[in-house]
This record gives sequence, structure tokens and C-alpha cells, in this order.
Amino acid sequence: MQQNLSDTVGLLGRTPKVLNALVRDLPDAWTLRNEGSQTWNVYDVIGHLAHGERTDWMPRVRRILEFGETRPFEPFNRFAQFHESQGKTLSHLLDEFAHLRSQNLAELEGMNLKSADLERRGRHPSLGSVTLSELLATWAAHDMTHLHQISRILAWQYREAVGPWSKFLGVLHCSGHSLSA
Repeated sequence: MQQNLSDTVGLLGRTPKVLNALVRDLPDAWTLRNEGSQTWNVYDVIGHLAHGERTDWMPRVRRILEFGETRPFEPFNRFAQFHESQGKTLSHLLDEFAHLRSQNLAELEGMNLKSADLERRGRHPSLGSVTLSELLATWAAHDMTHLHQISRILAWQYREAVGPWSKFLGVLHCSGHSLSA
């Protein structure tokens, strides 16, 4: 499937609503547990998404449009949420993410991007040359990666409770995902 800007914006606009419906007001036993050593919990994932809204997606869009490949993107700190989320509730992070996403999508739509703009190139610090279209498609796929991750985290809490049905529940047997974008 080719990246389509209006479809991408539509998908990106749904993520805060999906997260809100899925995890808001769940007890800490659901949102602060993870899948094991060196894995994130729901709270960490939401913090990561909020951090990305502040420092990753739109700054990179603006960098491509202003500088092209002459100025590489700033490296993204995939673990900044561990510091930035301290003292915040999950509800606060969900609200912050929704607000930032709304602002970012309004700014993106206000840019009135054309097909030629989507083919403009920027420079990723480790991937090299990338197009704006690829960046926007990655933003949406990144959301889906973390929605998948959250569903795994939540299902993992029932890994023993489901007993023998475990073998039929693919969500309990997924391994990994990419945390870098």
C-alpha cells in the first residue's frame, strides 16, 4: 500500500482515542506491569508516544521542508520518557499525548503538502536519506507498533490465567518489535 496523506492523518488522529478507550482508568496492576525484564509497561509506552510528539515527528517534517538533506534529524531519545514522565499520572500522559497529537496534525494539515513535498528528502542520522512520505508512513506504523505492544502487555497479564488456551492466543506468543524510528 502506498502512503496516502489524508489516510495517514486519519489514522494518526485515531490513536489517542484508541489509547484513551483501552487504558484510561485501568488499575495500576494493568498499566504498571510489563512483559518481563527490560520491557516497557503501558505507562512507559504512553510517555514514549508523548515524547515523540514533542521531539520527533513534526520537528523532522519541518527539518525536511526547511533544510532537506543538508541538516540531519536530531537523534531521537527512545528512553526519554523514563525521565520526562516522572510525577505524571497515566491520565495526564494520555491527555498530553492527545493534545500534542491534535496540535501536530493541525500543523501538518496547515502545511497543505503536495505530492512533490512528499518526495522531498531529509537525512536520518542512521538510516540516511528518507522521504517525507516515508517519515509520515513511519509515524502511523509507529503508532500501530505501540498499540500492538500495549495489547501484548495487557494480554501478558493473563498468560497463566488462560491455562491451556494459551497455545491459541497469538498475542501471548509475539516476540518483540522495533522501538526505534
